Amino acid sequence: MSNRVFVTGLGAITPVGLNIVDTWESLISGKSGIGKITSFDAENYKTQIAAEITDFEPADYIEKKQIRRLDRFVQLSIGAALQAVDHSKLEINQSNSARIGVMIASGIGGIITISNQLEVLAEKGPNRVSPFFVPMMLPDMASGQVSMTIGARGPSIATVSACASGADSIGAAFNQLQADDLDIIIAGGTEASICPIGIAGFNACHALSTNNENPEQASRPFDAERDGFVCGEGSGVLVLETLKSMEKRSVEPIAELVGYGASADAHHVTQPAPGGEGGARAMKSALKRANIVPDEIDYINAHGTSTPLNDKYETLAMKAVFEEHAYKVPISSTKSMTGHLLGASGALEAVVSVLAIKNNIVPPTINLQNADPECDLNYTPNKAKETDVNSVISNSFGFGGHNSSLVFKGVDR
Repeated sequence: MSNRVFVTGLGAITPVGLNIVDTWESLISGKSGIGKITSFDAENYKTQIAAEITDFEPADYIEKKQIRRLDRFVQLSIGAALQAVDHSKLEINQSNSARIGVMIASGIGGIITISNQLEVLAEKGPNRVSPFFVPMMLPDMASGQVSMTIGARGPSIATVSACASGADSIGAAFNQLQADDLDIIIAGGTEASICPIGIAGFNACHALSTNNENPEQASRPFDAERDGFVCGEGSGVLVLETLKSMEKRSVEPIAELVGYGASADAHHVTQPAPGGEGGARAMKSALKRANIVPDEIDYINAHGTSTPLNDKYETLAMKAVFEEHAYKVPISSTKSMTGHLLGASGALEAVVSVLAIKNNIVPPTINLQNADPECDLNYTPNKAKETDVNSVISNSFGFGGHNSSLVFKGVDR
């Protein structure tokens, strides 16, 4: 019999809060974290807005001499991971460290470092490129640095599957824990790509909103006037643990991770497969593994990027999976407030899903003002809803046709 897997700790550093308490309060209040870009001069860019974290202090988590050797995506992951470890009351020592793994994903990695060091190369020549350039920009360095920071000596792995990366890292952790390969895994995602080449690149493929005059209203998933996603940054981390380990430590679980499903569209580099059939297969797989029928789901945390095709096809995918229940179950996209955290989005939204179960509240989709006849489900418009939330499915779909779904349940031991 496979192991049961529980969530015993959460951490988050986001555009709407520097911890899970502030992030959750902002989300259920409908607070937007989107504004004008401040980290560089974006005046000449088509998109001049993003969901930045403006008050994060790396020195709260990292020694000052180490900070300059770490890209921002790694700094954010260390902060969120330390929060999660503390939340779970986990003490890592020589006796248990080899059975504790780290799986923190990033879809892009150190693109801020790449952007900065390309300027150094162009202006000052190759001999002035930082000796820390390579270890700062590698996507696996969030997992690597977190494992070094907390002393976890189990596998340290980074999944890279675009906007499904964070969800896939949690799914990979789920697989290893169910197989009894490890006792505990610190899993999640992190991203920090708000920089000149990052924004210019997404503009070049026409992915971003250009609603520069109304930043807080720019991310509008499922709304008829949606015009693209808004880049966000941040990190979400969960401590996942087997039942045996949790009972040995005498800690209480927050929720249970019961399902993970993944699929590939095999269709197009950026566009979802017609009808959302790839996303539908991921959801069906996750529900089957969780041994949950669709009508038992109390909340869907949608991928909901605010792009025309994604929201349309995700709606079709939810209808294909949930049929009549699709019109009844509360759905929301918290990207309406946080922006799209890319490789960290699935991890943050897993944290949100667990908090929805804990608090019996569905956070809203803000900025949903104009009905789209092709997006006609219950997206919890503009105001949070108090309701019984025992089972949640969270979707993450990425460029390249990556689809991942996670299922969480309330604790029933």
